[in-house]
Parts: sequence; C-alpha cells; structure tokens
Amino acid sequence: MTIREFFSYDYSGEPFILFGTPHIFALIIIVFANLAILYLSRRKKDKILEWVRYSLVVILLVNEALWHYWNYTTGQWSIQTMLPLHICSVFVFLSTFMLLTDNYSVFEFAYLLGIAGASQALLTPDAGIYGFPHFRFFQVMVSHGAIVTAALFMVFAVGYRPYRKSIVRVIVGSNIYMLIIGIVNWIIGSN
Repeated sequence: MTIREFFSYDYSGEPFILFGTPHIFALIIIVFANLAILYLSRRKKDKILEWVRYSLVVILLVNEALWHYWNYTTGQWSIQTMLPLHICSVFVFLSTFMLLTDNYSVFEFAYLLGIAGASQALLTPDAGIYGFPHFRFFQVMVSHGAIVTAALFMVFAVGYRPYRKSIVRVIVGSNIYMLIIGIVNWIIGSN
C-alpha cells in the first residue's frame, strides 16, 4: 500500500468488517495497553507513568489534528461537519486537559461518559469503507482507544474514583452541553 492509498478518500482496499481480525486485534491492543498501565501503577513506576501520560496527550492531539487534516485534504472538512463539538472530539480535548492538569471535574465526565461512549465506538466503529490498513481505521481506533485509556490512566495511576454525586454533575453538565450544542447546530446549520 502506498502513502497515497493509505490516506485516499476513494479507498479501494478491504472494507471495514465488524469484529474482523484487524478489528479484534485493535481491541486486544487497547486492552493490553490499559493492563500495562495498571501493572505499572501497581509497581509504582512513576517515571514511566509520566511518560505514558504525556504520550497520551501527544497521541490524542496529533490524531485529532490528522483527522481534521485528512478531512480538509479530501474535501470533506466544513464547519458544519468538523467543528469539534461532536462528543468524541470534545473528549479528545477534555482528556488532554485532564491529563495535563489532573482536573477531577473533567475526570468525572471522562470516566462516566468518555469510557462508555468511546467503548461503544470501539465496538461498533464508524469507519465506513475504510478497513485495515487505511488511515481512517487507525484514526478511529486510536482516538477512541486513547479516550478510554486516558480516563483509566486517571483511575490506575492517579487514584481518582467517581462518587455518587459525580453522576448528578455529569447528567446536569451533559444536558447543558446538549442545549448549547443544539443552539450552535441550529445557528450554523449543522447536525
């Protein structure tokens, strides 16, 4: 496969197959990455965990930037489709902020919504026709896997845990977010 084919919009390679070998393999890698973080946190490998923390920040931001760049270069980018108000794109930035600041309030959202939403996206990804080894396959798996991993990093390495009140805060915050997004979508004519 050439670089041009890897990034092509009109992909002619194998389509994405739900629970096909590449999909299962990607899920296994994500599970093992999280088990490695759990192992390192139990062994108090602080230097390595700090490296993991900042690596996750870079992975999240570079992957999101590449996603926008790919959409731009293939003529798919518009403010209506790519303004980062989609919940997973928002969680990319929230997870980055959480990892850099240890912000507990953001952790509550990342843990209760980020893990659930990104896990669902990992199990039933919207990769379209873009199977392994296309850029879009990697982008979907890396983005959602890193969202889950960032929240679990805060549990394993930092020791954060959600409380019952966290559920109420996340429900209220999510509804406020949906109201704001509904207004923004109405104003710019997006979905």
